[in-house]
Amino acid sequence: MKIIVDAMGGDNSIEATVNGSIGAVRESDLEIVLIGKKDLIEKELNKSNYDGDRIEIIHTEEVITNNDSPTLAIRRKKNSSMVVGFNKLNEGYGEAFISSGNTGSLLAGGLFLIKRIKGIDRAAISSLYPTRNGMTLLLDMGANVDCKPEYLKQFAIMGSTYSEKILGISSPTVGLVNVGTEKEKGNTLVKEAYELLSNSDINFYGNIEARDIPEGIVDVMVCDGFVGNVVLKLTEGIANLFFSTLKEEFTKKASSKFAALMLKPQLKSFKERFDYREYGGAPLLGIKKPVIKAHGSSDAFAIKNAIKQAKIFTEKKVIDKIEENINKY
Repeated sequence: MKIIVDAMGGDNSIEATVNGSIGAVRESDLEIVLIGKKDLIEKELNKSNYDGDRIEIIHTEEVITNNDSPTLAIRRKKNSSMVVGFNKLNEGYGEAFISSGNTGSLLAGGLFLIKRIKGIDRAAISSLYPTRNGMTLLLDMGANVDCKPEYLKQFAIMGSTYSEKILGISSPTVGLVNVGTEKEKGNTLVKEAYELLSNSDINFYGNIEARDIPEGIVDVMVCDGFVGNVVLKLTEGIANLFFSTLKEEFTKKASSKFAALMLKPQLKSFKERFDYREYGGAPLLGIKKPVIKAHGSSDAFAIKNAIKQAKIFTEKKVIDKIEENINKY
């Protein structure tokens, strides 16, 4: 299997993508195509002492940055690492594409260059969310801030399919994120979406409130991109606050430092549950080929896991199953 990686995206760009790719090929039976400035990629490969033949480089001159207009960048920067990556994916040069670059441009490229699955009105960015009962899938995380009820139903179908194929959950439960659990609660969007989900073959749990999200009472959480992005960013902020405060308390005095040392394995395990790097990236669901959005601040460990995630996503034929289910439901 061949995975295409945008080497120029993200805060850590070349160093993270090159070393993450090296880690992936050493641990998995696959090939990597790194797209970006060849001299910079080769320099990083040499620094890492990689002399294998399973990493290929395709040279590009342009880079899409976070300051670019997402749609205009896709249309005008034809020789950017992201656009070339999409084109190579379309050509069948690789089975999946990964980028930690501009989220808006990645979404625009997915829609304009890869195209949506027939029957899907809007693609969604999905992410695994750590809860008391394991991982829950959250979508949409920000691709669509304005939605119609039909979009939320489609998100539910795509999320259910992903949970079934990737997480191995039979008949996953779907919850609609709302301000209350009663069906009468919420704005017009969620009320109408509630009716659509209730009258479908989706295993619909009903409404869930924000305080229920960390409990993991459902397998898939559905909301518009505005709500999903707020949930995700708030969770990241609270997690950062929690761990930084914990570190401050444990370093205040000698007895606290000793306690921290004794609890180190448990604290490490706990922190890993909230570490986005463990889960790789966020699949863009609803388009015709596998595209994974890696976190903008991804390091080599996160990139390696995003590559592994893309491999599993492709092997499990998630897109084929979404195409099948979108018509069934």
